[in-house]
Amino acid sequence: MTTQLAARQGTYRATFDQLQQNPGVDAFRALRARGFARFSEVGFPTTRLESWRFTNVSPVTQRQFAIPAPTDLEPSVISAFELNGVEGPQVVCVDGRYSPHLSRVGELPVGVELGSMADLLVTKPKVVAQYLAQLARFDDPAASFTALNTGLLQDGLVVRIPDDTVLETPVHLLFVSTGGNDVMSHPRTLVVAGTNSQVRLVESYTGVSDAAYLTNAVTEVFVGDGAVVDHYKLLRESVEAFHIASMHLSLGRSATFSSNAITLGGAIVRNEVMAELRGEGGECTLNGLYLVDGTRLVDNHTTILHAKPHCDSHELYKGILDNQSRAVFNGKIIVARDAQKTDAKQTNKALLLSEEAQINTKPELEIFADDVKCTHGATIGQLDSDALFYLRSRGLDLEQARDVLIHAFASDVVDRIAITPIREQLDAVLLQQLPASRHASFATA
Repeated sequence: MTTQLAARQGTYRATFDQLQQNPGVDAFRALRARGFARFSEVGFPTTRLESWRFTNVSPVTQRQFAIPAPTDLEPSVISAFELNGVEGPQVVCVDGRYSPHLSRVGELPVGVELGSMADLLVTKPKVVAQYLAQLARFDDPAASFTALNTGLLQDGLVVRIPDDTVLETPVHLLFVSTGGNDVMSHPRTLVVAGTNSQVRLVESYTGVSDAAYLTNAVTEVFVGDGAVVDHYKLLRESVEAFHIASMHLSLGRSATFSSNAITLGGAIVRNEVMAELRGEGGECTLNGLYLVDGTRLVDNHTTILHAKPHCDSHELYKGILDNQSRAVFNGKIIVARDAQKTDAKQTNKALLLSEEAQINTKPELEIFADDVKCTHGATIGQLDSDALFYLRSRGLDLEQARDVLIHAFASDVVDRIAITPIREQLDAVLLQQLPASRHASFATA
């Protein structure tokens, strides 16, 4: 490790030491020590690691990020980031800390826990301690951002749905960065869906400024036997911001999890999803859409482990790249020896709108069972000249024809969003942004 890199890591050490020295009861202290010890050992990932080969995070590591002092935002500041037309609880984190005065929870079914992780660790420590950091492991050197998130953990959000409980309205988890230059936050989310429960979650990330800030998020989701979790991730960060995130899933018997991840902002974005189908008859669906322009980079990494028989998984990721932007897709499906009757499908498609845009895609299958149906495919292309000619022959100009084709390409993912107001707002944003793929306000569409 160079002296310069050691000095930069020293700023994180100072933040860690300050958190550990805070007076009073701190239930995170022991976990934080383990996480930061691992981060100090491995440092930031480099392109020498296979899973980071195409994603150079040196623009992140060269900066000295700091956690800002607690900030009380006015409700009017976050109103632009709310989901118009979506009723239900909204839980807000500002710079990684739960904000009760910006959140609205309302009346919840008996037994539902929705709020601050730090508070719940005090009032009901077993509820959190049983699950926290059980899925988001950081022993692998490639997981050093997860280790850093754990090492600087202060607070987070908990969503706990008891057995046989159905939340009728979506839950919006809104993570806001106050975002001066070199400000960082480490959001942590824990979702526990009990047996035969149902919940829809919208996990969104945004910033109040256009500065170069860092969001390093970790989400753990436990889907109990027979439970149904419908998840959406909306990434609306500043186009100068850095967003590193990982989501870790565990599915029980006959559990169903579906996710739609929409990436509209960020200078460097890394989205990781690691799903384990641990119960027979589970089903996991991962969909993603990302729009990239300028010199921005979006990296999507997914791993789905089929550990039990009769499980299904489906993946569809689509990207639209313009200018000199870059994207990475790495999708791995692992079928364990006992996971017979597995049905797994993975598709990645990229649309390049310029000669300089570039994507590196790597679908992978590791199959140790013999009675399975597994497919994967990747396609990279440009707009169909014949289709453009046909649309122009029907009276559209070149720009209109391009918009129609690009919108049709993206709609395959957008149309899978089951929450109508979100789908309609996103559709409007796509019409505004395409083909330039510029960052736009989601809520005001």
